[in-house]
Amino acid sequence: MERAAATTLRGNPFTLIGPELKAGDTAPDFEAIDNGLKPVTLASTGNNVRIFSVVPSLDTPVCDAQTKRFNEEAAKLNGVDIYTFSMDLPFAQKRWCGAFGIDKVKMVSDHRTGSFGSAYGSLIKELRIHSRAIFVIDKNNKVSHVEYVKEVGDHPNYDAALAAVKTLAG
Repeated sequence: MERAAATTLRGNPFTLIGPELKAGDTAPDFEAIDNGLKPVTLASTGNNVRIFSVVPSLDTPVCDAQTKRFNEEAAKLNGVDIYTFSMDLPFAQKRWCGAFGIDKVKMVSDHRTGSFGSAYGSLIKELRIHSRAIFVIDKNNKVSHVEYVKEVGDHPNYDAALAAVKTLAG
């Protein structure tokens, strides 16, 4: 499934691969890898409330800021797990985390198959990177909040995602 002109980068339209998820949908399964090259699936992310923060590449200013912001927020959120998904290689993710002291957000690389991006509708067909998106998943694997950021270079609405998490986490 493709969604033509579903996102833009510097105003240029691009096609997203996968469904456009909505609040109330069941979170799709996926297979990606962590920094230790171990598989990461929906089931392996556990049963806590989760934020799936999706970025094109950690080596860009907005992605850098988004991941650092969620790392700061993670320290304040009990019973919530935060994952950052990108197409960056696991080695690059690990290096970036070490350079900036990122220790609360779990990094996931979708570089091998694009499974996460295809399942969550965030994979940019023409560039094979993720578009910027946020998904909040509840304890029952239901999507409770979704934001596909229209312009890849823009920040997501952090407050809306965090409000959804706080409602679920109590």
